[in-house]
Amino acid sequence: MKRCAWCGNDPLYVAYHDREWGKHVNDDRTLFEFLILESAQAGLSWITILRKRVGYQRNFADFDARKVASFSDEDVEKILQDPGVIRNKGKIQATVTNAQIFLSIQKEFGSFYAYLYSFMPDQSPINNDVNDYGNFMTTSPESDLISKDLKKRGMKFFGSTICYAFMQAVGMVNDHEVGCSFK
Repeated sequence: MKRCAWCGNDPLYVAYHDREWGKHVNDDRTLFEFLILESAQAGLSWITILRKRVGYQRNFADFDARKVASFSDEDVEKILQDPGVIRNKGKIQATVTNAQIFLSIQKEFGSFYAYLYSFMPDQSPINNDVNDYGNFMTTSPESDLISKDLKKRGMKFFGSTICYAFMQAVGMVNDHEVGCSFK
């Protein structure tokens, strides 16, 4: 079985690659989970976030956007004490604000999924031919547009590079290497 070179042989990375990365997600709760995780990843490695995923699930109401949107300053302070998450106050506060924006987008578009795919050509995922990640893009015209719109709405820690990683994670783009068994 061949896998994308980026996942290496770490069992957590391999399981993530094989079971989740690049799989089409249309469930808003899962999209919100990846929104939280990718935002937390800004400036860090993805394996760091994967290792803390359970902590994020525990601290962010099992990725329930309504509950996270109502978190208080006291909730933020409590989360900051848990080594199971990235203890960055700005990122944690941004998660609460981002949850509020997420809910606003759901209300406006019917779902966060509908919002995201309104930026995609033919409202469909993109299938890229990736031969070498060392020379492959980390943003796209779509990630530029989505992140720009989200920034205008007030979302934080979700620039174009993070947005593109999010798009890869949730199957908006299929960037598995050409020879990968999961392409």
